[in-house]
Amino acid sequence: MTDVTYCTIDELMAVCLARTIKDHDVVFNGVAVALPFTAIMLAKHTHARNCVFLGGLPAGVDPQPPFLPPTSADAVMLHGAVTILPLHEIFDLAQKGKLDRIFFGGAQIDKYGNLNNTLIGSKEKIKVKLPGGAGASNLSCFAKNFTVWTSRHQVKPADSRKNYTLVEKVDFITTMGHVTPSGTRKEMGLRGGGPDWVITDLGVFDFTASGELRLKTLHPGVTMEELLDNTSFRPVMAEPLGETPLPTREEIELIRRLDPLNVRKREFSASQLERRYPVKN
Repeated sequence: MTDVTYCTIDELMAVCLARTIKDHDVVFNGVAVALPFTAIMLAKHTHARNCVFLGGLPAGVDPQPPFLPPTSADAVMLHGAVTILPLHEIFDLAQKGKLDRIFFGGAQIDKYGNLNNTLIGSKEKIKVKLPGGAGASNLSCFAKNFTVWTSRHQVKPADSRKNYTLVEKVDFITTMGHVTPSGTRKEMGLRGGGPDWVITDLGVFDFTASGELRLKTLHPGVTMEELLDNTSFRPVMAEPLGETPLPTREEIELIRRLDPLNVRKREFSASQLERRYPVKN
């Protein structure tokens, strides 16, 4: 047993992501992002032992990799899997309403949970071309819910303007949230429930009944001023506004055992990883 006295932001966020998974959920994470992989495997070892993990491309069903790889196409994600599902069967599962949760990141995340991974600027004048959303546009329409996450809830100066990750309105909608210029999810006939949680390196958000982002908790040591300085709009505030519950020592030990190569840390800068958070005994 390791001597766990603190955790870092990657571990705190992995625990927050894991807590969005319920027991017996069917959960998919496809592309090469170790943080959701860590969270799903943590959930399977703690409060959601009966959830079904579809991991990697193709998807191994309940894989038991000895370590997490930097790419989702690594054969290690099929190690110990009950069976293997090709990608088209994941889409079939979602369209049948049998995919409970999926995880998506966003270069921009707006106040209705719309995600932009396509471009910064406009279609007529592209400033930055992003890699695109792969299957996220489709799966987000049908999955029962999805968890949004970002390790870059920060503002960065760029020329005469500031670049935010959490913005009032995304430059392009790659993945649909609750309200878009074309209407609500219900008005557009989308069957999936949309995003229900947003986890960032500063706090945890859910959504109001009208589909607007609502701040639920601030991570330990994060001030309201810091969060608002790094957000381009003022989100709805939960009442009461709380502090993110501390991870337990057992959770942190499990994370370090499940991801011994620390692949999850690649999402964060060196300065982010210097921040220390307490753990609960």
